[in-house]
Amino acid sequence: MILVSACLLGVNCKYSGKNNFNIEVNKYLEDKEFVPICPEQLGGLATPRLPAEIKKNESYLQGERRVFDCEGNDVTDKFIKGAKETLSIAKLCKCTQAILKDGSPSCGYREIYDGTFSGRKIKGIGVTTALLKQNNIQILQEFDIIK
Repeated sequence: MILVSACLLGVNCKYSGKNNFNIEVNKYLEDKEFVPICPEQLGGLATPRLPAEIKKNESYLQGERRVFDCEGNDVTDKFIKGAKETLSIAKLCKCTQAILKDGSPSCGYREIYDGTFSGRKIKGIGVTTALLKQNNIQILQEFDIIK
């Protein structure tokens, strides 16, 4: 069973209320069993919602990374809740693999936005991706899926 970012399947769940439909991912999944998830919705965030990015906050011990929306609200707890809910679904459905949306503060694996809301990306990993990876779920991004 494969966990999949719902936005890649065409579900309008990203922060803007739109989706990140990916034809290659959808073709890849045609003959496979999968479970669509949106960690941000599972964490209690609305759609649409304010964009959020991971920031290194010097006031936290050891440079802990926190998630803030573009108005400066700390939404870390909702991202952590969404990650935990996603992991629960993965375990319940016996998922061994996840195809996630890169760049997302939840699902990013290679890159995330840098926390300045300037559109710049840096190497980094999202909150949900980190938790899934810690629990031995293989992570793929949409770019890993070949026609």
